[in-house]
Amino acid sequence: MPHHPLSIPHLTSKIYTAKVMHHRLAPKKHSFWYNVYMFYIDLDEIDLLAEKLIWFSRNKFNLFSFRDSEHLQLPKENPDKAKTTRQHLETYLKGYGVDGTKLKIKLLTNLNVLGYNFNPVSFYFCFDENAMPVCCVAEISNTYREMKLFFFGKEELHSDIFKKITTKYFYVSPFIDHDDSFDFNLKVPADKLDIKIDDIDKTGKKFFFTTLKGDSRPITNANLLKCFFSIPLIPLQIMGMIHWQALRLWLKKLSFHPKAENPELQRNVYKPYKPQTK
Repeated sequence: MPHHPLSIPHLTSKIYTAKVMHHRLAPKKHSFWYNVYMFYIDLDEIDLLAEKLIWFSRNKFNLFSFRDSEHLQLPKENPDKAKTTRQHLETYLKGYGVDGTKLKIKLLTNLNVLGYNFNPVSFYFCFDENAMPVCCVAEISNTYREMKLFFFGKEELHSDIFKKITTKYFYVSPFIDHDDSFDFNLKVPADKLDIKIDDIDKTGKKFFFTTLKGDSRPITNANLLKCFFSIPLIPLQIMGMIHWQALRLWLKKLSFHPKAENPELQRNVYKPYKPQTK
């Protein structure tokens, strides 16, 4: 019988129990919040976690599973599915002049739950041998499972916060233009989680505010069960919440931007959506 300790010493991976808040100011006010939990996974600890925890696996069905295919895979004619998420990220970082092979990389994300997952946004925080932040990558996905990456280098690091304003050029919501801008304020996770991503319109005004705030707890078998039963099938609930809030906005008669409009405003998209044809 394998030994499954209540906790695993010396690991840096953890769980955050958190609250997400969305607040829209224009063209009509609309606000809501919901509870979540997210995992902060050291990419070098995934296999150890899978070995030591009952309810966690890698690329296999379990209560919680980390699946490399659900994260960054660089576009190729024949994708190398044997590569890990870390290896794909190292290749991506090389394009920005960063040698990721020597960095500690921690991923803030949702895990696959009972075979299903959806990640609106995940964050890779990268650290040097002195545990100092070097860079960050935001991995944003839409409901079509398309993905876009945003890179943050040392020039965007202010104390322990990565800050950047950049045009989206990506379809995230049918109620926000593709070419509005993101205002990122990504505090390096510690005991507390404090992430802010706001939207700025083409006049330079902020009209949509998003915050993610939470507290850390260790990854243990007991805490995995507590998280699961506190919000069962959380990825499915998040997907349902997105569509429910979209319906509320549609009923408020906000301008609707179909995904097929302005394809030229979608740039550098990974895993592009390909509708099935007969």
